[in-house]
Amino acid sequence: MINTPVPGLAPSPAPQEAALHPQAVQVRADQPADPHAMLSAFEQLLGDYAAGAENIGVTEPIALVVGTSGSTGTPKRTALTARALAASAAATENFFEANANAASQWLMALPAHYIAGAQVLARSVLAGTSPVIARSVTEPVHFTPEVFLQAVEQMSSARRFISLVPTQLHKLLESADTDPRLGAEIHEALGSFTGILLGGAPASADLLAAASALGLNTVTTYGSAETAGGCVYSGSVLPGVRVELMPEEGMPAVPNIGGKPAHEEPAHEDPVQVGRIWISGAHLANGYIGDAARTAEHFFTAADGTRWYRTDDYGLLTPVAAPDSNENCSEPHLQVLGRSDDVLISGGVKISARAVATVLEEHPAVREACVVGLPDARWGTAIAAAVTLVPSALAPSAAGNGMSSALNEELSALLRARCAEKLGAPAAPKQLSILPDFPLTSTGKPDRAEIYSILDRDYRQG
Repeated sequence: MINTPVPGLAPSPAPQEAALHPQAVQVRADQPADPHAMLSAFEQLLGDYAAGAENIGVTEPIALVVGTSGSTGTPKRTALTARALAASAAATENFFEANANAASQWLMALPAHYIAGAQVLARSVLAGTSPVIARSVTEPVHFTPEVFLQAVEQMSSARRFISLVPTQLHKLLESADTDPRLGAEIHEALGSFTGILLGGAPASADLLAAASALGLNTVTTYGSAETAGGCVYSGSVLPGVRVELMPEEGMPAVPNIGGKPAHEEPAHEDPVQVGRIWISGAHLANGYIGDAARTAEHFFTAADGTRWYRTDDYGLLTPVAAPDSNENCSEPHLQVLGRSDDVLISGGVKISARAVATVLEEHPAVREACVVGLPDARWGTAIAAAVTLVPSALAPSAAGNGMSSALNEELSALLRARCAEKLGAPAAPKQLSILPDFPLTSTGKPDRAEIYSILDRDYRQG
């Protein structure tokens, strides 16, 4: 029995192939897509929607299908209507207030077969502007500061946005620190954006602090293809979006809030909530095409037609006083604790992989961290972590070849001790590998499957 945030929710039926619009855009994670062809299709699809939106009912055709590769299981084909894309775009527009009188222009720096990349194209059409597409999206070149700056030069609106994964912003800021010639240009270009949206993977506290110190309007985004992309920005639920949490067995421990566990906090009129994240709003997908079981597990409909999406994530909602308001007026702030399948049991103790990664990334030498569980005869699951380092953490004599073995072991021991101190001894990684860079997927996110293979190899060899 699944606990639901609203009584009487019923599993939703899966959308079928017949529901696709004749010009529907279909993308898949392992198949690069042509952004120019997608842009033309969106112009037709979203133009038709805008012309007849008032007459579109529940049988509105599917405009975008975002597919997974199926490399880790049965592939998903998430179905989004034009209405969902438009609702997501409107929520983003309403979140940002700067340069509100100008038309929103987007810089596309992520692949088109990724929901954030596809949304850049859809939102550009809805805003009536032409996106600038970085060469790294359409040509066999990497996303570099030079590629980024060339793209920014082509932008014309004062209200401009870009979606990045944390690794891309890391590289831009690190290049600015190490190359004075480019540094000022990179900072000026980043500072020209009304909003820099970071998603696809958790952004470390150090990265966000560095961006804030530069005065960049950087927001972390939480969402997925099922929510038409980000629907919570830096913990704030976007306009038109509703978030509820449902407690479940097997949730990770609640992290400290202000130095105290959540259960020791003073009572609030709006108490702290912990549970599985449920989301509602017009931006939701209709489900997974032709997959009745998976759709029924994640998508639900109320008697009045309101739809809900049951995510795979656990979260923490805390009341935060709204600016310029009295103490009784508060807005919920969402902190994502990690995926339900990221709760690792090592030696009988439940450990959040997300929490371990967060503690590792709090160390000033660590750029990014990825935490997984490896099969282990003694512990059941051995906590393993891979980290990359900021360039300044490398010894000058080893800057070109990585750290020496002694420094590697010293830092690894320090990081393990840090995890044990913050989260308890069972959370200290049994294997900690320091990598020069994370292998990446085609969407620019850390390739967890490849990182898992590296950690498994290192653990067995150790």
